[in-house]
Amino acid sequence: MAKIIAHIDLNAFFATCEVLRDPSLKGKPLIVGHVGRSGIVSTCSYEARAFGVHSGQPTFQALRLCPDAIVVEPHFRDYEVYSRSFFSYVREVTPLIEVASIDECYADMTKALSGVKDPVAFLRKMQWDLRERTGLNCSIGVAPTKWLAKMGSDMKKPMGLVLIRRRDIKNVLYPLPIESFWGIGKKTAPRLREQGILTIGDLAGAMERNDPILQAELGKFYQTAKEWIEGKGSDTVHLEAEDPKSVGVSETLMHDMQGYEEIKRTLFNICKEVERRAEKEGKVGRGCTLHVKDTTFKTHTKAASFDMPTRDASVLFEKASALYQTHYEDLEVRLIGVTLEKLGDMAKAEVQMSLWNYEQYEEMDKTKLLIAELNRKLDHPAIMRLSEAKKGDKNDD
Repeated sequence: MAKIIAHIDLNAFFATCEVLRDPSLKGKPLIVGHVGRSGIVSTCSYEARAFGVHSGQPTFQALRLCPDAIVVEPHFRDYEVYSRSFFSYVREVTPLIEVASIDECYADMTKALSGVKDPVAFLRKMQWDLRERTGLNCSIGVAPTKWLAKMGSDMKKPMGLVLIRRRDIKNVLYPLPIESFWGIGKKTAPRLREQGILTIGDLAGAMERNDPILQAELGKFYQTAKEWIEGKGSDTVHLEAEDPKSVGVSETLMHDMQGYEEIKRTLFNICKEVERRAEKEGKVGRGCTLHVKDTTFKTHTKAASFDMPTRDASVLFEKASALYQTHYEDLEVRLIGVTLEKLGDMAKAEVQMSLWNYEQYEEMDKTKLLIAELNRKLDHPAIMRLSEAKKGDKNDD
C-alpha cells in the first residue's frame, strides 16, 4: 500500500510574518531583505512578485522593478516563533513530520487520512485551521513520494492544494517547464534547453532513450532524477530522534552560490537555527560538521572540534566559516548545512578544568564571548575580531 506524503510549504513566510507584526503592510508590495548595493531580497509579498520581484534578487534591482515597494529588515527571532507554531500545529494532525526548513515540512499522512471519506476537505480544513490559529498561509502537495509532494506544493501558491498520484505524473508534470523540476539548478536548466529539453516530459523522453549527452550532463543525479520522474522516489519521513546524537540544519539555496561573501548570511542563519534546536533539546556539542553539496550533487563534509561544549550560534558560525573558507571558497554550492555533534545534556555537561585553566580560558576569551553575545542578538554576523577581519581580507584577495 502506497504511503500518503504531504509537503506543507508556508507561502511568502517572512513577508507574512512581517504583515503579522505590522498589519498596515497588508496588501502592499513588500520586500524582506537588506537595502544597499549588496542587499538581497530574502522573500517578498505576492503584490511585489506581480512586478517581477523575486527571492535572491539584488534589492536595488527589485526597487527598479517596483519603486513603491516597502523594504523591511528581517526579524528572524519572530520568524522562529511563527515557525514553531506551524510545526506544532502539524504535529497535532500527525506526529510523523520531517522538518525541511524553517517554513516547510514533510508529513506522513497515511494514518491521519485512514478512513477519511473526503481527504481533500480534510486537507483544506488543515489549511484554514492553520491560518486561523497562526495567520500563516500554506500550500500542500500530496503524493506517494516526497519529491512528488514537493512538486505538488510548488504548483499552486498561495493556499494551493495539489494531489499527484503515480498515474497522474504524465498529465500533471510532463507539461511543466524544465526549470520547475525541483533539484535541477538555475545553471543546469539552460544547458538542458540547449539540448532541446524544454519540459519535464522532454526530460523523461530523453531518459527513456538513455540519452548519453543527458547522462553526462546530470552525472550521478541522472539516476535519482529518473527514479523521481517514475514515481520511485523516497517516501520515508525522517523523524527527529527522541534523544538525538546530533542536531543538524541544511538549506537548499535559492540559487547556486560561490564564495564566502555570498554564503555567509545563509550560513549564519543556519547556525542560529542549530542553536535553537539544540537549546530546545537541552543539548550542547563538542564538535560540528559543515556539509556542502555542489552543483553536481556531490556532498562534501569537513569537521571541527570545540575547546568547550557549546551550542552558541556565533561559535558554530566561526568554526563553520573557517571550514568553508579553507576548503570550499571556490566551489559552486547548491546546499549548505551545519551539524552540532558529540552531544551531551546541558544540565549534565561536565567541564573538567583546573582553576588555572578556567582563569586562563576566561581571560583569553572575554572578547570572544562578548562578540558572540552581541552577534547572537543580531540577524547577521556583523561583529568580528580584527584577526578574523584580516583573515577575511586575505580570502577576498
